[in-house]
Amino acid sequence: MLISKYSSGDFDPYGDRVPVEPGTAWAAPVADGPVDATVSLPGSKSLTNRELVLAAIADGPSLLRAPLHSRDSANMAAALRQLGAHIEERDGAGAFGPDWLVTPGELLGSTTVECGLAGTVMRFVPPVAALALGPTMFDADDAARGRPMNTMIAALRELGVDLNDDGRRALPFTIHGTGSVRGGDLTIDASLSSQFVSGLLLTAARFDDGLRLRHDGERLPSLPHIQMTIATLAARGVHVDSPATGSWNVTPGRIEARDVDIEPDLSNAAPFLAAALITGGRVTVTGWPESTTQVGADLIEVLPRFGAVVAHDGDRLTVSAPHGINAADIDLTTGGELAPTIVALAAFADGVSEITGIGHIRHHETDRLAALASELNALGGAVEELPDGLRVTPKPLSGGLWRSYHDHRMATTGAVVGLRVPGVEIEDVQTTAKTLPQFTQLWHEMLSGADAR
Repeated sequence: MLISKYSSGDFDPYGDRVPVEPGTAWAAPVADGPVDATVSLPGSKSLTNRELVLAAIADGPSLLRAPLHSRDSANMAAALRQLGAHIEERDGAGAFGPDWLVTPGELLGSTTVECGLAGTVMRFVPPVAALALGPTMFDADDAARGRPMNTMIAALRELGVDLNDDGRRALPFTIHGTGSVRGGDLTIDASLSSQFVSGLLLTAARFDDGLRLRHDGERLPSLPHIQMTIATLAARGVHVDSPATGSWNVTPGRIEARDVDIEPDLSNAAPFLAAALITGGRVTVTGWPESTTQVGADLIEVLPRFGAVVAHDGDRLTVSAPHGINAADIDLTTGGELAPTIVALAAFADGVSEITGIGHIRHHETDRLAALASELNALGGAVEELPDGLRVTPKPLSGGLWRSYHDHRMATTGAVVGLRVPGVEIEDVQTTAKTLPQFTQLWHEMLSGADAR
């Protein structure tokens, strides 16, 4: 397998995998019968990018084993290198790329960080840049410049950081780091993204006065992602006290270096496991952890609501669907990133389903509620937008162009739909390289019955 050399700045997300010409729609393959396959997946984007940040500001070198190599993680590694961290590739046993040895360096600004489409980069790295000495400009792809950033901008200013955004309250902006951040008491509204909380917590132990953070807002989405952040901090000796929901205290201190095994990305397992229900077959995902903070673990509870049989045996999770797809009403408040796949399942269910608790995914890579409704309805579906979700009434679907909106989860959702609907063509399937560069290869291998790994 081709391994991209991130240290040289090269990134070929497909390499020797299934080729897709840029600008060419990808014909989603139709399943010719029940799928029966075993799938192995690369590392978790959420864990990889958290561990990269912590390793870059730790008290010594850290080895990240089996990290995700994707556009998002490449952008994170590049950003931290720009600020002074040393990230070297090391040969490992992983099937999806080399390990990373991360050695902290002196944090220096006078650089530009390109966030690409990565929300974790634009929300996790600014507090690190505030600890650097010198100016750091943050920018992103055009499609990401409109993503909510005002909460982080306002938070850093409240902590005494000099930040210039020319009144945009969004990217691009420049942080003029002085080498330290005051820290202390801070109240934010994280209703639009839990990443604002995680971004501040990850760096808070390096603030002069630590951080006493409070959330004051309508809702706190994706709480498991915050719990993941707290767990990664705890493993490095940083204690986060949470006296109440929406309240976190971090005392100042060192962040310990450690070697880390990155779990497979369980959210990326969603379309593959959904294929078992869509085709009436069986799919096994290997490397499934016994316990985890990843929101993808919610699939064990969610998929049976749609009629799946789920078996967790050691490090293998198997989903089968002997009796079709049931309609279900699901609250995905804690697992919004699973919503696109779940909505695709609902489009083939035996009745009307409502997927709620996901109003915040309007502010992800795209307005996912509007995008899902638009694309399914364009194929003949009946999807109604709700204030906090979607109502899906199954209708016969026909083929057509499925727009991805520069959103990896929209692209994989189109592939799920295409398993049952001939003629679905996915615009810009290359966007899956954001978190799963091997998607098209793994998808074809799953359908061929070969072990997809």
